[in-house]
Amino acid sequence: MPNPVATRLRQLVEGCRLTPAQGRIAQSMLRRPAEVPFLSSVALAELAGVSQPTVTRFAMALGFDGYPALRRHLREVVTAEPGSAVAEANVYQKLVHAEIDNLSSLATALADPVSVVRAGRLLAASHPLPVLGLRAAAAQAGDFAGFARTVHPDIRLLDEGGTVLTDRIDAAVRAGASALLCFAPPGHPREVVDALAYARGAGLTIVTVTDNSFAPVVPHTDLLLFAAGTAHGSDTVCAPVLLGRVLLQATCRTLPGGRVRLA
Repeated sequence: MPNPVATRLRQLVEGCRLTPAQGRIAQSMLRRPAEVPFLSSVALAELAGVSQPTVTRFAMALGFDGYPALRRHLREVVTAEPGSAVAEANVYQKLVHAEIDNLSSLATALADPVSVVRAGRLLAASHPLPVLGLRAAAAQAGDFAGFARTVHPDIRLLDEGGTVLTDRIDAAVRAGASALLCFAPPGHPREVVDALAYARGAGLTIVTVTDNSFAPVVPHTDLLLFAAGTAHGSDTVCAPVLLGRVLLQATCRTLPGGRVRLA
């Protein structure tokens, strides 16, 4: 019995004018149709011997917004097949698959690293560097701050609200801070918005990691970086945390000896 994913891929590719590199992607997918719905764009690129942006362009050539959309479509093809293993996926597997999609979207966005590079320069130049994350975002901010302390001379974690928050922002400004990094996942408290407005008014350049361009923190941010979470009872944070690590790498490229100390 023909594999439904392979059948659907042939239908999608038929009539499309693909480049040689895109043709290699199609052939690689057809050779391993059972794995395709679960491969990241990076893994598929390695399998086909092409770049990750080429995988994105291949998906767009087939009429999708990007590779995650193509992969979701192929999963739906498998799910619709009677007796499909994907159709029987439990809630935990679905959570993992959704987070894989978030990470794939992040990888696609990082194909153009201009914003991350700019953020790294801003963060490296700020001494001290305040890192803001309240409630659910405290873990994200703490993860960045913990690793950043190995390469940056003065990291100040802001994970407490109330009047102490504005006091600590003032202290950072007096000590010479020029930028602030904020983690603002879905459902962040109003206090985060107020803190960013206060910090910006005090002269700090705001770099914010959030989930969408309509978040309340956007009007109070100078440089936005996007990383989606997935709501399954509570928001998952793999993509924002990984983006924090990416920002740290970008910061290290500017700090003297940063890459050596991080290693």
